[in-house]
Amino acid sequence: MKEGLSNRLYFDVTSKSLNKKNEELCGDKVEVVRTGDDVIVVLSDGLGSGVKANILATLTSKIIATMMKSGATLEDTVDTIVHTLPVCKVRHMAYSTFSILKLTADGKAYLTEFDCPGCVWVHEGVVLPVDYTTREVGGKTIREASFDLSVGDMFLMFSDGVIYAGLGELMNLGWDWENVCDFVQDNCGKENTSARMTAALLGACEDLYMKRPGDDTTVATVKAVPQQIVSMFAGPPRFPQDDERAVVDFMSPEGLKLVCGGSSANLVARVLGREVTTDLNYEGDLPPIAHIKGLDLVTEGVLTLRQANALITRFLADPADADTLKELDKPNGAAQIAHILLERCTHLYLFIGKAINPAHQNPQLPVDLSIKIRLLEDLAETLRGAGKVVQIKYY
Repeated sequence: MKEGLSNRLYFDVTSKSLNKKNEELCGDKVEVVRTGDDVIVVLSDGLGSGVKANILATLTSKIIATMMKSGATLEDTVDTIVHTLPVCKVRHMAYSTFSILKLTADGKAYLTEFDCPGCVWVHEGVVLPVDYTTREVGGKTIREASFDLSVGDMFLMFSDGVIYAGLGELMNLGWDWENVCDFVQDNCGKENTSARMTAALLGACEDLYMKRPGDDTTVATVKAVPQQIVSMFAGPPRFPQDDERAVVDFMSPEGLKLVCGGSSANLVARVLGREVTTDLNYEGDLPPIAHIKGLDLVTEGVLTLRQANALITRFLADPADADTLKELDKPNGAAQIAHILLERCTHLYLFIGKAINPAHQNPQLPVDLSIKIRLLEDLAETLRGAGKVVQIKYY
């Protein structure tokens, strides 16, 4: 396993939508495509609302994402959209707005917009104006901008439902561009992830609409973060003579250190010549966490891992859900594991010992498949699906 990382960036992406009141389908669509460490984010807003708008937005975002991933030019992409979208029999037009944000791990960004509210760019904690240029592409006036990225830069793309939040409800003229920028400025603190920023902005819109959105409302947030390693040690090696080698491997990479399981904690402490101390200030039904000098988190094994997996799965199903984000901030071991792996990790190194703890063994499974190993492998697959880089080493 690699012991260090380059200065390349990783992109934390979250999007969420509010459907227009009384509509089952959203007329906005976000498509995210990752190619290696680079990412393309497309947000499209279809004409009108409901089924027709959903079809227009879905086709537009899918076509753009697929073609841009394949290296197609903007001209070819726009031309394909113009000749593909179905024409509305009522309005006699095929129409969908779009924003395209391309970000590369070496710190470059390219933004293209057609008839969108605009993109909020946060640089060094300050909302800065985007320096656009315009040109005609396929009969459409396109706005473009290029950026050099820094760690912590954040981009917020959104549909016009955000700008008009509160129109006819709490505000006569809705929430204007300056109000949105001021809100982002006040809430874009260093610790705010893309999920938390998305949840905050969309929550404000929902409040302004008084829970009855007058338009489809979508927010897509991208944050540039440094690549971050987390090393997790779980389970003693099958052969005791490998104990020291496993701990040395675990301690070698930079980044955060997590140990899961009482036997694992005692082994690591013994090899490092340190003590394990249990934290008796805990709440809930999970076993308490412990502390080993130089490590960032020490937890119980199977029970805590199972709950952490469930919380991570719940988060990934709806990253901007306010209740789930509150769960991540709780002090129990499962929440702390989930918080670290979701918000402070881009690369996870798993060091898994294959010694079988009889207490963790399901008699219905083969002898070499302990419950803990299965939980860790499920965790690895879940995080890979979320765009994390996961490497596993067995002992």
